[in-house]
Formats: sequence, structure tokens, C-alpha cells
Amino acid sequence: MKRLLFILATVFVAYSATNAQDYKTGLGLRGGYPSGVTVKHFFAQKSAVEGILSFGWGGIGVTGLYQLHNPIPDAPGLKWYYGFGAHFATANADKKNPFESEYGSKVFLGADGVIGLEYTFKDAPICLGLDILPIFNIIESPGIWFNAGFSVRYTFK
Repeated sequence: MKRLLFILATVFVAYSATNAQDYKTGLGLRGGYPSGVTVKHFFAQKSAVEGILSFGWGGIGVTGLYQLHNPIPDAPGLKWYYGFGAHFATANADKKNPFESEYGSKVFLGADGVIGLEYTFKDAPICLGLDILPIFNIIESPGIWFNAGFSVRYTFK
């Protein structure tokens, strides 16, 4: 009887661990703004960090986000998430920046929020994400802006 209970407990723990999170790390592309390369890494069951390396307006940007993921009941593989982070970006004098009415080299620094949906395929190492990023620029063009994006990532267990 003790052996049966031990086996059942082991199977339950193993099943819970494998289904607690769909993947450990995802690497892919992001379209929208910011667009570029995205990597997301889970370091706990619901907690993840995402980094976005973006290119545009003759410059480069880096966004870092801390996210909390929550499953959606009755929708296997679908989660909603929210979080916060920061961004740093540059824009070149030769490109028109949408946040400015004039040309010029700019450096942007600010705080970010994020809310979104993510679907991880059960039988394929792919996840799709759709999110909205409200940002608050502190340096250059102070103010609140709303960005959005769509991500496709290859996932690693």
C-alpha cells in the first residue's frame, strides 16, 4: 500500500511539474512596435522576463519586461499576462521619429507596462503572443504612448 501511494504521489508531482508551465525559454520575432527579436524566459511557474531588441528610425532599442502569467480556464495553452519594465532607445537624425515633430538624433528612456495574451501549441514548439505596451517616456518626448505587438517564438522546454 505504501508503495502504491509513493508511485501515485510521484506520478502526480511529475505530471504537475510538466504541466505547470508550457515552456522554459522562447526565442522569436516580434512585429508591431517595438518590432525586432524577442526572448522570454520563465524562472518560476508564473513569472517570466522578456527582452526585446528592436530596430527602427535608424536606431536601436532595448526593452525589458517582468511578467506574471495566468492560465485562462477552459482554454488549454492560452494565458493572459501583465507586467512592467523599462526601455532605452535611440533614433537617427536621418529618420523621422513618430514621437517628434522634427528631425534629430534622440535618446529615449522610460517605463513600460504590458498586458497581453499568449497561446502555446501543445504539439509544436511554438507560441504566439499579442500584447499592448503602455509606455511613459521620461527622457525625450515625455508623455504616455501606447504600443502593441505580435510575437512568434520557438520554445525550448
